[in-house]
Amino acid sequence: MAFPHLALLFSLSFLLFLLLSFCSQAADLTSDQAALIALRDAIAPRLTQWNSSSSSPCSWKGIRCSSNRVTRIHLPASGLRGQLPSGVLGNLTALEVLSLRYNALSGTLPFDLSSCTQLVTLNLVSNRLSGGIPSVIFSLPQLTQLNLASNNFTGSFPAAFNNLTHLTTLYLEYNQLSGEIPDLNNLISLDKFNVSYNNLNGSVPASLRNMSENSFLGMSQLCGGPLGPCAGEPSPAPAPELSPNAPSENPNGSGGNSNGSGDTSSGDKSSKLSGAAIAGIAIGSVVGALIILSLLVFLCWRKNARLTTAAAKPLGGEVPMRQREMAGMPKGPAAYPLGTPVSSVPTPVPATGSSKKLVFLGNVPRVYDLEDLLRASAEVLGKGTFGTTYKAVLETGPVVAVKRLKDANLPEREFREKVGELGAMQSAHLVPIQAYYYSKDEKLIVYEYVSMGSLSSLLHGNKGSGHMPLGFEARASIALSAARGIEYIHSTGPRASHGNIKSSNVLLSGSDRARISDQGLAQLVTTPTLPNRGSGYRAPEVTDVRKISQKADVYSFGVLLMELLTGKTPENTVVNDEGVDLPRWVQSVVRDEWKAEVFDLELVKQQYAEQEMVQLLQLAIDCTEQHPDRRPTMAEVASRIDDIFLSVSGGSQNVEEEVFST
Repeated sequence: MAFPHLALLFSLSFLLFLLLSFCSQAADLTSDQAALIALRDAIAPRLTQWNSSSSSPCSWKGIRCSSNRVTRIHLPASGLRGQLPSGVLGNLTALEVLSLRYNALSGTLPFDLSSCTQLVTLNLVSNRLSGGIPSVIFSLPQLTQLNLASNNFTGSFPAAFNNLTHLTTLYLEYNQLSGEIPDLNNLISLDKFNVSYNNLNGSVPASLRNMSENSFLGMSQLCGGPLGPCAGEPSPAPAPELSPNAPSENPNGSGGNSNGSGDTSSGDKSSKLSGAAIAGIAIGSVVGALIILSLLVFLCWRKNARLTTAAAKPLGGEVPMRQREMAGMPKGPAAYPLGTPVSSVPTPVPATGSSKKLVFLGNVPRVYDLEDLLRASAEVLGKGTFGTTYKAVLETGPVVAVKRLKDANLPEREFREKVGELGAMQSAHLVPIQAYYYSKDEKLIVYEYVSMGSLSSLLHGNKGSGHMPLGFEARASIALSAARGIEYIHSTGPRASHGNIKSSNVLLSGSDRARISDQGLAQLVTTPTLPNRGSGYRAPEVTDVRKISQKADVYSFGVLLMELLTGKTPENTVVNDEGVDLPRWVQSVVRDEWKAEVFDLELVKQQYAEQEMVQLLQLAIDCTEQHPDRRPTMAEVASRIDDIFLSVSGGSQNVEEEVFST
């Protein structure tokens, strides 16, 4: 008779368990929401959608939940500033993904992050974090992907990375780490690794020698593995090749037959060759050697003949520069068709006979020299305001971009100082200068080669022939990357400017990311003559290309934004059969209230982004104000694009498909 009471007691206990479980889950989500509000107040005041009056944070931009807990925070390029607060992230104990890339976070990581023991992905690329690599990272046992590239981390490379045994991806490039790389022999799953452009030295450890050379760029004091042997280290010997017919060692240790009988007559008969066979092999070997020798002689003869012909014949309709110098002819830019060998492009050996060399900047590895550059095959990438740019493919493998300057007649000391200042600029949003060459008649700047081409080519070069559609979100992301590059240049000094902002100097490092090239070249020219090329981007107050202000850069960037939005080239904007200035045309169209006519047809299709498109257009108009003082600063421009990009991408991007890259 006691069974009904037991059944009732069991039912009540089960209901109590469910109630407690529900209350616990609700409390966890409430705690997560409170932590996110605290995070917003500390670093993300623009995230007004994160509102404590909301019933659940799971619908907020950049937030994803699972099992009634916050598991993912994904806020790329969201205008986050300041230091991550203590006592906040540690409350998000179910967090699996934390992606705050392309923001302006500073300081270090809070120690309570160690409570996020479920964290699998931590992506903080392109912020302003500093100090040593935070030790709290090594308390995250499930961490699989870690990206700390393009920050300001200093100090040594911690061996404690070996604690992260699940790590498959580790990106630390573009920091200021020093010392040797420890052996990461515990990271058996590591397959993506990059520490380029730090201050590391010594030998690449054995556990990382299977990584490519591109994982260790920009560090001349590093050697071993893919970088070649260190001093005193023997080159790895190739494994000996065994002939399939070569005799093997007798496992019994004796020279006799393995059956132990001592009877070898049958083996001798089967293994010995007849005299005729031996003679045939000998004759065949001699004939083969003669054929190979003849072929080598023929190839050498052809190469010498080709070099002699090249030295005697004009290239591209011009006498090569080396020949000009020998003949005492005036030296000047020659026309170089696509595919012309760089021997027609490079700097000549000075007439004084002194040995000029490439001067490498910073920590760029010296894996090539001037002679390698002279022997490289080259293509003309474009002719711009300050010279012609070539793609040079070196025989040793690297590919670089070479800018051959014109009208750059500065004294050598002044030239070296200015190029050194430009080379010191290190940002993920700039194309770095690797080296330069200076002689009286020739100046070269060598850049890292960016393979995806320019924004100009993407917008205008392929239309009508498989042109790839470029949506507004990608355009906004490109604009943000470019704005940050220019903002960085301006941050290096009150008079620092780019001087030649245009779409052909915005190079694509991804489908929606960009890097600024040709920064500061205006400082190297010695003629104030204003070129026609690029005039569509030039601010009205500019009368000397050597003295372009930061507000003139802002004007040029505003024209670039208009080009992104309209799809029109600034130099060739034609309306009613008349050429017209692009900013004036945009402003006149906006005044007439027919904004839809402004935007590129590919953008008009995207109704969801109409408000953001208008906001970016208004920013472009503000940047192209006639009076410089009325234009915003580049920091303000980048901040406004931050907001626009967050609005168009924050809620629509699927964080499940995060691309983990820099």
